[in-house]
Amino acid sequence: MLVAGLVACSGDDDAPEPEQPAVAADVVAGLTRALDRRATAVQRGDRGAFDAGLDRSRRGFVTAQHTYLANLAQLPLARFAYTLDPASLVREGDAYSAVVNLTMQLEGYDDLPVTMPDRYRFAPAPKHPARYLLTSVTDRAWESRNNIRPQPWDDGPIHVLSGSGVLAIFDDTTIDSADGIVSSVERGIAAVAAVVPFAWSRSVVVYALSDTAFLGAVDDLPGDDPDTIDGVAFPVPSKPGGHRMAATRFALNPRMLDHPGAERDRLVRHEITHVAVGERDDEVPVWLSEGLAEWVSVRPLAPQDRLIAEDAVAAAEIGVPGLPADDTFNDADSSAHYALAWWACEYVASTFGESTLWTLLEAMGEPEADPDEVLLDQLGIDADELARKAARLIIVTFDPESLPSPSESPSRSPSSSPSAG
Repeated sequence: MLVAGLVACSGDDDAPEPEQPAVAADVVAGLTRALDRRATAVQRGDRGAFDAGLDRSRRGFVTAQHTYLANLAQLPLARFAYTLDPASLVREGDAYSAVVNLTMQLEGYDDLPVTMPDRYRFAPAPKHPARYLLTSVTDRAWESRNNIRPQPWDDGPIHVLSGSGVLAIFDDTTIDSADGIVSSVERGIAAVAAVVPFAWSRSVVVYALSDTAFLGAVDDLPGDDPDTIDGVAFPVPSKPGGHRMAATRFALNPRMLDHPGAERDRLVRHEITHVAVGERDDEVPVWLSEGLAEWVSVRPLAPQDRLIAEDAVAAAEIGVPGLPADDTFNDADSSAHYALAWWACEYVASTFGESTLWTLLEAMGEPEADPDEVLLDQLGIDADELARKAARLIIVTFDPESLPSPSESPSRSPSSSPSAG
């Protein structure tokens, strides 16, 4: 004690303080042991060991953690581990807050482990001060500042159902729709695999929840309004801000869960196409990415059942200036934009062959690729001309009587003439 005091009061600004590193090392070691015990308890499904790491005086926290453990027990965990960030340690009295990275991989669905950070709080056990208990595993303000998106299993009870290549996440309200959703996704995987020529896992995770909170948290959500979209595919990076993708998953708007049938199946096929294509469409124009997904989604439908919105037909009849731009694709005219993108793909497939669509995708996805140059090189037409031909096909297919005379027709009509839906 005397030596320590003399060192601290010597007046030498460069003098070492040997006690601080030792204390910090003890704390880091204690917190790491607590996290390791927790990870082992999760992997083994050992609730007793899991509870032993919690501050059980916080009843609400303990109840929420029991729900979390039950959620994880339903997931096919290939990997589950915690890593403490020592540099983030903040002392709060005798407690500590720190950033903890959770690394988790869903077996059969994630190509890479997914690491997500959050801010945890630890307090020493009352009778064993060298042993630390968790008092909190989330900090909403910190998550918001760092753009961290909680997963469904983090926020409340879930129900997990699996099928052939399907891992579907439901909640207490949506579980009644589970069988229909899983069957739809199974059929969708088979249908998309028959069309998309790329190698992919033929497996997908789908979120079917009762509110749009998760949809609203998706980065770059089309239109920025979860209530206006029926579903969305989203990439899952291996770590926040990273460029390596562990998976692509998709989420459905709650309103689609109670609408079984052809419309929902088509939506499911659209989203699964994004999963199958994966990162290949990250750098291509939105019209090609979404047009391809629409084109694939209607393949199982009879031509007369391939309907589009009435405003898309009206827009085609008025005349289109070009293919929809990326930054306005999901604006108020999104239904017309999706239709034009789809029929641009129909024109390419019917005129140049279906394989040309995938050639375009790969060529436009190349670094520094110029989409207009790719179109001119591959098709001999530019984007404006492709838009006009797509609009003409829409009119020929959905409202042929509006044409004064058939001055142009595709070499092979992709569908007959249903009324616009």
